[in-house]
Amino acid sequence: MAMPPRKRGPRRSVDRSTVLDAALALVDSGGLQALTMRSLAAEVGLTPGALYTYFPDRAAIVSALVDALLAEADTSVLATAWPWQERITTFALGLRDVLLRHPGIVPALLGDAFRGPVALTVGERLLDALADAGLPPDEAARASYGVMVYVLGAIALEAAEIPPGAPAAPEDVRIAERRAALGHLDPSAHPRTHAAADTIAAYVSTDQFRWGLNRMLTGLRR
Repeated sequence: MAMPPRKRGPRRSVDRSTVLDAALALVDSGGLQALTMRSLAAEVGLTPGALYTYFPDRAAIVSALVDALLAEADTSVLATAWPWQERITTFALGLRDVLLRHPGIVPALLGDAFRGPVALTVGERLLDALADAGLPPDEAARASYGVMVYVLGAIALEAAEIPPGAPAAPEDVRIAERRAALGHLDPSAHPRTHAAADTIAAYVSTDQFRWGLNRMLTGLRR
């Protein structure tokens, strides 16, 4: 006896990548708080109920966004045969570049969203690199946490200075704005800050990011 044809679910009118692109656009324009199931459904022309055929909840969307941006930062460099310190530094610089183009998503990397498949791969490859530095497994795990705290923390502090919904200004412009703000300090009340004002203004620079990461990684070397 012939079986009746299997019923198929409703055909999706947009693909998953389109949904993620729309989600990122919402976060770019209004931060994570702008991303809701209702706002995203409206953005892609779906009902909120239809959106659940793509993702089970908002947390899954945020996690997928984090994974997509991690992949954009080119995680493959962590798996190359380059020296371990160069692998970590290259990935960290790429991640900083990607996230400063999307500062609204940065808070998500400090929470549960940093647990998707790509994030887990990054963690594993970071442990590989630190093992190549000569660290035993327990120390490599501690060092991995320290490296991610520095990298994500430094990026988060930079991202916090970027106005919501606005692209990051060029680095030299951001440094100049910080330097102008420091120019109002009373040197008699804050002599050390006044003397180091140029360096403090450049806390948001690539050079500062490299300097801090290099100091940390050099301290881990066996």
